[in-house]
Amino acid sequence: MKIGILSDSHRKTKLHKEAIEHLISQGVEYLLHAGDIMLEEHLQMLEDTKLPYACVYGNNDTALIALHGKYNIFKEPYYFKIEDLKVKMMHLPYFMSADVDMVVSGHTHIFEASLTNETLFINSGEVCAREKPLTECAIVNVENGKFEVEHFFRELNQESWTKREVDL
Repeated sequence: MKIGILSDSHRKTKLHKEAIEHLISQGVEYLLHAGDIMLEEHLQMLEDTKLPYACVYGNNDTALIALHGKYNIFKEPYYFKIEDLKVKMMHLPYFMSADVDMVVSGHTHIFEASLTNETLFINSGEVCAREKPLTECAIVNVENGKFEVEHFFRELNQESWTKREVDL
């Protein structure tokens, strides 16, 4: 199963759209957004993919609270399952215990992926390219209970994405 992960889109609609399109072009079956979505338009783009998706509210998403129930956006930490995979997703990296199979976070704008015991901890970095001149997203491939992580990034003046396979 292929899970596309993004976070921290902020108000960068073009970059948000491009990250979603890139993840779909890579064959993801699910989309997860770890907060700071900020705009209903961004939620609608996730909805329009027709893929199963989930999002959590980030510290900049208070304006989206009024949309609760209209989109798949939830309060953190949000526990759920994708097939047999137990997932915990949050924006702020405050609930980082290894009590599920995969812990997804955002907020720091820094890509990180590590395996502790058998739990994958992943932050896909930033879509918005605020902290550095890169837009980022990630894919988690889950097969037979094993994780493979691909970190994708693109310089703002480039059209093609670079893929980095992450050693866990």
